[in-house]
Amino acid sequence: MILPGNRFWCGRIPPAPPTRSPPPAVTPGLGFSFGYPVDARVRDAVEILNRNDSWYPVIESDGGIRDGAWVAEATALVEMSGWPARTRLILRKERPHPGAQLRFTDSDGLRITAFITDTPTGVVPSQLGGLEICHRQHARVEDRIRQAKATGLANLPCHRSDANAAWLEIILAATDLVAWTKLIGFTEHNDLATCEIETFRYRVLHVAARITRGARQIRLRIDATWRWATAISQGWQRLRAAFT
Repeated sequence: MILPGNRFWCGRIPPAPPTRSPPPAVTPGLGFSFGYPVDARVRDAVEILNRNDSWYPVIESDGGIRDGAWVAEATALVEMSGWPARTRLILRKERPHPGAQLRFTDSDGLRITAFITDTPTGVVPSQLGGLEICHRQHARVEDRIRQAKATGLANLPCHRSDANAAWLEIILAATDLVAWTKLIGFTEHNDLATCEIETFRYRVLHVAARITRGARQIRLRIDATWRWATAISQGWQRLRAAFT
């Protein structure tokens, strides 16, 4: 990502397995951000941070404080010699969502996650809070990949590479269309704007409806008893207005 007010870029990568092998050399001006496993060393660091009260509140994208979440740096508490010299270890603890199962790696009833980055101090506004939100927000890429797999990317159905390439293009077009449909048409209906693709298919895409024309108008006719009929109608109007 491009961090505001500077020319430093950072790429987020899914959680890495425990290793002492450093990542490939990073081009100047670029940085990395890896998910990091919560192992025994990290759990020990969490206990030290707890005793020293070294946690800071997590911030939201609008600058507000996220309730029940904290962030801290543990670079000096965990052996990091196998990574590049500027590597920093950032920890986050948060109250689990209702119904979530705690793991044995969690501490004091709080969910612990970790990531490492070579982003220097002072590059990201709000220090640790800003650095954590930059890493967390980019998780939307992983969300898109998961939804693309649910759309057909999980398996390539053909034996020929050119046929699979065409299949891939169709999937990418479909995921783009769904993403823009949610962004333009359902911004006021959060349950539809943020739901998984399976849910979106059931609630919106697979609903029986007819498009009719009359009196110089185009109308969408849908079963009024369908729970999301109003939201679909409003979304339809927003989509038409966006491209007319």
